Amino acid sequence: MSASGPVPTTSPAAGRAVFASPFQRLNDLVAGIQPGKPPIVMAVGEPRHPVPGFVGPVLAGEIDGFGRYPAIKGTDAFRAAVAGWLGRRYGIEGRIDPATMVLPLNGSREGLFFAALEARMSTAKSVPNPAILVPNPFYQAYAAGCVAAGCEPVLVAAGAATGFLPDPDALDPALLARTVAMFFASPANPQGAVVSREGWQSLIELARRHDFVLLADECYSEIYRDRPPAGVLEAAAAMDGGFDRVVAFNSLSKRSNLPGLRCGFAAGDPAFLQRWAAFRNMAAPQVPNPVQAVAVAALADEVHVIENRRLYNAKYEAAERILGPRFGAVTPPGGFFLWLDVGHLAADGRDGGENAALALWREAGVRTVPGGYLAAAGPDGRNPGADFLRVAMVDDLALTEEGLRRIAAVLAPPGHPSE
Repeated sequence: MSASGPVPTTSPAAGRAVFASPFQRLNDLVAGIQPGKPPIVMAVGEPRHPVPGFVGPVLAGEIDGFGRYPAIKGTDAFRAAVAGWLGRRYGIEGRIDPATMVLPLNGSREGLFFAALEARMSTAKSVPNPAILVPNPFYQAYAAGCVAAGCEPVLVAAGAATGFLPDPDALDPALLARTVAMFFASPANPQGAVVSREGWQSLIELARRHDFVLLADECYSEIYRDRPPAGVLEAAAAMDGGFDRVVAFNSLSKRSNLPGLRCGFAAGDPAFLQRWAAFRNMAAPQVPNPVQAVAVAALADEVHVIENRRLYNAKYEAAERILGPRFGAVTPPGGFFLWLDVGHLAADGRDGGENAALALWREAGVRTVPGGYLAAAGPDGRNPGADFLRVAMVDDLALTEEGLRRIAAVLAPPGHPSE
């Protein structure tokens, strides 16, 4: 990872302001404006491909399980399924102990939130102002967890200058001395950038050298174009020290089109997970046993995952055809968003992302999210998302293509081809 790039900064907007929902801000932005055409919603990152066919029969067969309180540590079958999938996916068969290195989550969002609390409670650092590093742009659950844990969320810019990933080489040693955890997503949300195995290893070394826990958000790990992204556990397994200070998070929401199932997992550092399980047993939501049974079936099947990925990649091919003439290459290595540079549209006191979102809604009925709503400004006043627009590629191909054509028509300059 390069040592070049902007120095990360702590944002004055961090703190309780991080609870501002980007979707509420979007509602306020377009309030009272009628859509120019029948609406196409490309704002929310909610997978809309078909639910796998095995889900209904598995739930029906396990229906009695809803009549019992589930254990916070999950079923033996669930933990074994997660360990087996991680072993196959990352080439680390036999390295993940299902008894001590896996916990079920009621969706990865609650896990990411609660992990910040555990990182704060279990740190050996005695500092008056503990910090948690958060990529900027960021998933709001990260910052909310920081605030609930009484930690300062320090926003680390992840813009074009650093390949849309935070640059750990730019971090101040004084900041690292008070850091208790670092959130790091690959593929990144929303930019879709991925970190290499060597990059993960650099982050792991940093966490061990400065005694903080690396919280790796890998929820988009199975939504990629042509090469599976490296995983943090894969990287750790090749290093001395095993899985110390490393916890990976994943879920079935994106991989298996099951956002409403609310089922995910954390895996990694057994000491951290043991402490965390004790805390979760008092405060966190359990995962119902029938839901865990669906997860067991889903993790054993890759056919639906391959088809899911094919559907996304067909939409990116359409995006290159329709938007490429206007924006150049728009396909990220992973994830299911477009991160379009619309900085040239900044005007009238609004950034480019806001003006693009307004124009698309007013003229074309396409609902998208200004990139600045998914990030925050640093002390220098710069928001790394301000010049961008996030477009969710989650609907079927026909509706996605129509949305993309409308985007091209509105955002393309006069006389410029939209296809």
